[in-house]
Order: sequence, then structure tokens, then C-alpha cells
Amino acid sequence: MPRRAFRVAYDGRPYYGFQRQPDVTTVEGELFGALRRLDVFEGAKPPAYAAAGRTDAGVSARAQTIAFDAPTWLTPSGLNSELSGPLRAWATADAPPDFHATHDANWREYRYFWLAGDEDETRARRTLDRLLGEHDFHNLTTDDANTVREVSGGIESEGDFLVVTLRASGFCRELVRRVVALVQAVTGGDDFDRIDRLLAPEPIEGPEGVPPAPAGPLVLHDVDYDIDFAAEPPAAAATRAMFADLREERRARARVAGHVADSL
Repeated sequence: MPRRAFRVAYDGRPYYGFQRQPDVTTVEGELFGALRRLDVFEGAKPPAYAAAGRTDAGVSARAQTIAFDAPTWLTPSGLNSELSGPLRAWATADAPPDFHATHDANWREYRYFWLAGDEDETRARRTLDRLLGEHDFHNLTTDDANTVREVSGGIESEGDFLVVTLRASGFCRELVRRVVALVQAVTGGDDFDRIDRLLAPEPIEGPEGVPPAPAGPLVLHDVDYDIDFAAEPPAAAATRAMFADLREERRARARVAGHVADSL
């Protein structure tokens, strides 16, 4: 069977992260279940399977990417026919026989939607700028090794939100959310010197450390490869419709919450 890659999008709220885990619902577990029901593979996982990354519990994705040896008849719509919950495939690409969705990624891009209100946008950008470039982020991850990364990105204003974009060839565990949390803390009044202390060689723990920002506002926006993906129109339309329905549902929930809060 040829090696093929699929783009998948999901709302992270119902899932305990991307990676399979026993006795809990994960994105990867749902994908494997659908592929088994389609008789695509037997055993623990599809042949030559790999994924672009392992998003944490609650983190969403627009362009998570999985690749494996797949029959040519398997389309995004066909995969979606066996998926339930807020998870859909929407594009596919033919890949070289040795393609690996983890190792062959040129870069990954995350976006964090920060409901910033009246926060100082200029100070937020200045804070993030000091964290971009190549650094040893050992104080901003739970990883114990391989913590040097070169990160690019920026901040854009969208209404009440500041959208923090971070791009790198790969990210340490929780690095994106801890960088966002540090930007939020310094923007909110912490001293800029805190950044230098956290990027220094000395380990920082306890109250001086940086806990990760909440997972819900984070999305894996894109993963770049040297292959060409083609969106399947029916699957892409179904994915857009799913997320549009989620937006309307949450808008109604927010209105109810606002009503209760304002009327007490």
C-alpha cells in the first residue's frame, strides 16, 4: 500500500489529548477505532504510522497530520464516515515511501487566542520578542533534555483577543503554553528581568516557575511538509460546518452565562 498523509481537525475539549491512552477518549484512539472499523489495519496501529505531534488534553487542531500505509480508496470523507465527536479529516496527500509525519515536518505553528481585554498590546509584543530566537527553554518545559529551540512568531490583535503565534521545527512539552503564560504575566506587570532569569542556565522551580496557560485557547494551526495536500471539498465542507455549529453552541452558552452573571 502507498504511504499517504491526512490532515485532521478537532476540538480538543472532549479528548484527553492526542496520544492513545488506556480507558480514556483520545484523538488518536478515535482515529484508530475508525480505521479498524474500515478494515484498514489489524494490530496495534496502522503500518508505518506516525503523527505530526501530540497535543495536550484540551488543545485543538486545524491541521494535525497523520501518515501511514493506506489503501488508495481511503478518502477523508470515508474516514469521517466512521468518526464521531468533534473530529474530522479534510485533506490528503500522496507521500514518499519513507515519509514520516513526525520527523519530516519542516515546522509546526501554534496559535493561542488570548482574551486580553485592555492589556497593553505593545508590552505584550515586547515581551514575546525577548522570547523569540534560539534559547534553551529548560525552565519552560517539563522535558529534561533536548530543550534548545529556535522559535519565531508574533502577536496580532483580533477584537478582544491577542493572537499569539509561535512557530518552530518542534516544541518541547508544554513550551507553547508556558511561553504564553510568561507573556501574560509580564504584560500584566511582572518585571522584564524575569524573562532573563528563566532563560538562564540555572534551574528555576517552585513559585518562581511558570505554570502553563490554559489549554482551551490553543490550536495546532499548521504543519509544513515537502508534500502537497489537497482538500477534499465534501470533507472540508463538513469540517467547516462542524466547527460553525460548535461556535453557535458556545455563543449560546456564553449568553446564558452572561445572563446569570449580570442578573445576580
